[in-house]
Amino acid sequence: MTAIIVLFELEPDEALGPDGVEPAVLAVHAAGGDPDVPEDPLPRTLCGLDTDPMEHSHYRPTRPGEPWYPPALADRRCPACEAALRAR
Repeated sequence: MTAIIVLFELEPDEALGPDGVEPAVLAVHAAGGDPDVPEDPLPRTLCGLDTDPMEHSHYRPTRPGEPWYPPALADRRCPACEAALRAR
């Protein structure tokens, strides 16, 4: 797995709004990038959830040492995805 795609698990029947995503985000998950289309996630997150209903965050750390998730959503990061990333 070369790239990590950060995905938002949203409240049911919610969509990203023009003013941001924080109110609707239930959890932040990580998935591997599709080798054929690197901007697309693989079918499952690192914790095993289906990525299809999740929203691509388009977040990427800009400097070494930054977290894999958007810092403003640290309290919503998936502990199972984080554990899988640490085990890599």
